[in-house]
Formats: sequence, C-alpha cells, structure tokens
Amino acid sequence: VQLQASGGGLVQPGGSLRLSCTASGSITSINAVAWYRQAPGKQREFVARISSGGSTNYADSMKGRFTISRDNAKNTVYLQMNSLKPEDSAVYYCNAGIDRRPYWGQGTLVTVSS
Repeated sequence: VQLQASGGGLVQPGGSLRLSCTASGSITSINAVAWYRQAPGKQREFVARISSGGSTNYADSMKGRFTISRDNAKNTVYLQMNSLKPEDSAVYYCNAGIDRRPYWGQGTLVTVSS
C-alpha cells in the first residue's frame, strides 16, 4: 500500500491550490484521512480531517479557507486551499487509516509568495 500526496507548488498570496492524497495497492477500506503540515523550524500541525462517512473537521486557522473532500471510488482525498497566505507555506502531508494501519504520504511542498 502506498499513499501519495501531490498538487503542491508556488502560488501568490490570495491564490488557490488543490492537493490530492491517493492510496494505491491492495486496499480493502480507507478510514479517516487527515492533512498535516510542517513549516521549516516548526512542529507538524493538524490541518483537516475527513472520516470514512464524510464528516469533516478543521484547524481553526483553516476554517472557511480550506475544504477537505474524498472520492472513495478513486481512493483519493482532496484539500482545496483558497485565500492562501504566506504563513500557509509548508510541506503538507496526508495520513490515512488503511485496513486498520496508519500510513503517511511523502509530503508535497506549498509555497505562498509574491
């Protein structure tokens, strides 16, 4: 089983990006999936989470700007990020419970800069 995060890049302040987290391999079920991020010199922090049933929760600083969603047919979870700020710059990681085991993606870099 592999978990791959993608979609990062360079974006101007106020811009948008959509990150994807895709699971591949022999998979029976994917439970909750969460996004975390880690900026240089800082601890990894929670961004958003979506349950297997589609319930969502967000870190306070992301509410209203970020939206997490999932496409179970594609084994993919998305993180739509709008109104990006320079302080959103970080490596974004996804974490998923797959067949009762936790997996981490490799991270995708988001840089918000003019």
